[in-house]
Amino acid sequence: MSVSFLAPALRFSVFDPMKLKTIHSVLFNVVRHKWNFTHLELPSPKSRNFRREIEWPEKYTVKPLNNKHLAGRDPISGRVVVKGLGGGIKQKYHWVDLKRFGPTGEHDAPRIDRVLEIMDCGCRTAKVALVGCGTNLKYIIATVNMKPGDMLVTSGYIPRIPVNPNEGDAYPLGALSKGTKVHCIEKMPGEGAHYVMTAGSTATILRQVDDRVIVQLPSKLQVSLSKYCMASIGQISNANHFKEHIGSPNRNRELGNRPRSGLWQRKTGRFGRKIRPPPPLKTITELAPKKLEKVTLELSALF
Repeated sequence: MSVSFLAPALRFSVFDPMKLKTIHSVLFNVVRHKWNFTHLELPSPKSRNFRREIEWPEKYTVKPLNNKHLAGRDPISGRVVVKGLGGGIKQKYHWVDLKRFGPTGEHDAPRIDRVLEIMDCGCRTAKVALVGCGTNLKYIIATVNMKPGDMLVTSGYIPRIPVNPNEGDAYPLGALSKGTKVHCIEKMPGEGAHYVMTAGSTATILRQVDDRVIVQLPSKLQVSLSKYCMASIGQISNANHFKEHIGSPNRNRELGNRPRSGLWQRKTGRFGRKIRPPPPLKTITELAPKKLEKVTLELSALF
């Protein structure tokens, strides 16, 4: 008797076309709003690398790392941030150790690394070198004339007389003489390389003023850095990278670049160019730590 009583109500609630349409619209809106990220703020194209996302392990390793292509999209919302990226052959990422530290004592022996192998890395323009010291292995950015078997010296001591380094060695800026070609320069002491890390690039030491060293970057910008910032000697490898002819649109797609509209054309010097003054000297200093605000807790507010 209960079945005969519930059957009409069940038939009316489940098989009613109007109610089915309402349920479908509600479920569709829930799913649509679940994956709708247009309300999120679009990140800046300079905030991170939108070409690939590296799967970083917990500890440093020389094993090539896997990565995921982002194709110019934000990994959180999936919205396009950089339009010129997409596709390309997947490459393994070689984790380059950007920190080169050595003993800082006057009578301490410097750290000596041996170059084991020089290889190409599909995720960067320069070549990388596998070096070893004892049982420790790591990747560094290779220089133009670096070859397997070379011995690289790393020291953090600043002597009274400038040193005479070889290509690939690493010293503080204060230990190098005027006119030295350097790359992989630290912005702050101990933070790792920040300037000049692309293929064929190099910076020049101009002068030293007190505890500051003036360095001219490849962009002609002059920066004033601390004399304790580490830098590597020489020019970065693969100097002819920017002269390489791509040759076909398919090759450009293999490199991970999407086709452009063709409307943009580089300006020529037919009607002259603006003569701009060189950029002013940029001084890099450590940021002052933020002062903690004093918070007063009162128990009377709880009662």
